[in-house]
Amino acid sequence: MRPRFWERFPLDRLKPAEWEALCDGCGKCCLNKLEDEDTGEVAFTRVACRLLDDATCRCTHYEIRHQFVPDCVTLSAETIAANAYWMPETCAYRLLAEGKPLYPWHYLISGDRESVHAAGASVQGITLSEFDVAEEDWEDHILATD
Repeated sequence: MRPRFWERFPLDRLKPAEWEALCDGCGKCCLNKLEDEDTGEVAFTRVACRLLDDATCRCTHYEIRHQFVPDCVTLSAETIAANAYWMPETCAYRLLAEGKPLYPWHYLISGDRESVHAAGASVQGITLSEFDVAEEDWEDHILATD
């Protein structure tokens, strides 16, 4: 079997459409996170970016998101190393940067965009909008694991 595009090319050689295709649609990168200043440990909360659609786990304004959320991180092959520590361990970008394979539920493997949700690997149905939770209360909404 011929290797698939993410197996044939390093991240920095992917075409824009291939790069975007790696996103599994879990929505975890859109969760607000808390970082322990002493340990550097990152905790995911169920408090999500105002642009995350809880039902689809997709950004409602992805192409123009920086107009609404100026500090939204744009991942690229050049920025992945600096940002991997706060990304979910299941994220395709992080996995590939670390030389690991995609999970079987990733739609590029399964052929089904809903498999990430069926596998329980997404945040579908569990998020709260950052508009509804004061930042000082985020600690009350830390998820057990990513």
